[in-house]
Amino acid sequence: MRKLRLVDGGHLERLQRLGLTSYEARAYLALLRRDSSTAAETARLAGLPRQRVYDVLASLVEKGLASTRPGKVVKYAAAPPDQALPSLLVQHRLQLEDLERDTESMLDSLQPAYLAGQEHSDPLEYIEVLRDRRAINERFAELEAGIKTEILVFTKPPYATPVFEHDEGLEVVSTHRARSVYELAAFDDPRSAEAIRRYIEAGEDARFVEELPLKLVIIDEQIVMFGIEDPVAGRSILTMIVVEHPSLARLLKIAFEAVWRTGLTFEEASARFAGERRSA
Repeated sequence: MRKLRLVDGGHLERLQRLGLTSYEARAYLALLRRDSSTAAETARLAGLPRQRVYDVLASLVEKGLASTRPGKVVKYAAAPPDQALPSLLVQHRLQLEDLERDTESMLDSLQPAYLAGQEHSDPLEYIEVLRDRRAINERFAELEAGIKTEILVFTKPPYATPVFEHDEGLEVVSTHRARSVYELAAFDDPRSAEAIRRYIEAGEDARFVEELPLKLVIIDEQIVMFGIEDPVAGRSILTMIVVEHPSLARLLKIAFEAVWRTGLTFEEASARFAGERRSA
C-alpha cells in the first residue's frame, strides 16, 4: 500500500487557505500520523519549536481539529478529516457572512459621506507650502522619483540639502533630460564645484549666471517647486511651494530658457572664477 506523504507543500497550503496557520497545519498533519501523540512527539514530527507547540495544539483543540486524551502525560489526537475540514469550511462561511454584514453596514454609512465629499473641493488643493527642511527633502525626493522625461532647476542658497550631499540626483540626471542653472558663487565652495562637475559627467547640462531670481524646479512641464524668501527673516528661512499646474509650469519654463541662454558653461564659469581670484 502506497504511503501517503502528509507534510508536503500542497496539503500545507490548502490547510492554510482554510484558515490554519503554518504551525497549526503542520501540527494537524503530524497528529494524523498516529492514534495520539504527546506535545513533544508532535513538535518532533511536525518540526515545530517546543516552546510553541502547546499554544498550537491548544488552538487546534479550540478549532475542533484535535482533542485531548488525559493521562499521566496528556496526549492529543487529530479529529477525523471528514469532520475537521468541513468544520473549517463552515467557520469560513460564517466569517464571510460577518464580513458581508460589516460591508453592507459600512456602505450605508460611508457612501453618503463620499457623495458629500465630492461636492466639496479646495480651490487651492494643488498648492503645497513646505517650511520644514525634512518635509522639503522628502517632497523633492518624491518629485524626483516621479520624473518621466525632464527636470529643470535653478539652484541657489539656502539649501535644504547641499548639492554635494545629494547623490541621489546623479541617477536622475543620468536617466532623464536634466538642465540646471547655478550661481557663480557655487565655485566659492570646492565641494559644490566638484559635485556639479560630477553631475555634468553623469549627464546634466549646466549653466552659470551671476545671480538667480529664486530657487526653482520644473518637472515634465507639469509641476513646479520654487522657493520664496521671508521678507523679514531673510534668506535663512526656507519656504518652498509646490504647484501642480501645467500652465504655470510652461510659463516658468519660458523664464528658465531665457536665463539659460545667458549662462556660462562649467569651463567658462570656472575660468572666470579663477581669473577673478587672481585679480582680487
